[in-house]
Amino acid sequence: MAVEATIKVSSGVKGRLDALKIHPRETYNDVIERLTSMAIDSDPLTDDEFRGLEEAREDRRAGRTFTHDQVLAELGLE
Repeated sequence: MAVEATIKVSSGVKGRLDALKIHPRETYNDVIERLTSMAIDSDPLTDDEFRGLEEAREDRRAGRTFTHDQVLAELGLE
């Protein structure tokens, strides 16, 4: 069931919505629906992904981290 509503957006947001249209006659509803469906990740984390995140958190807590500058220096990109 479609509900008709008016929303207020800035001209910048309207411009970005216009730029995201797949074709000129695509409606804002279609653009917003496409964007919102892309924003939702329906795939749950795998056990390996979850363990990897936990390991990363533990590394951070234990101070096993590097700054951006340290990584650049290590890679010779500074």
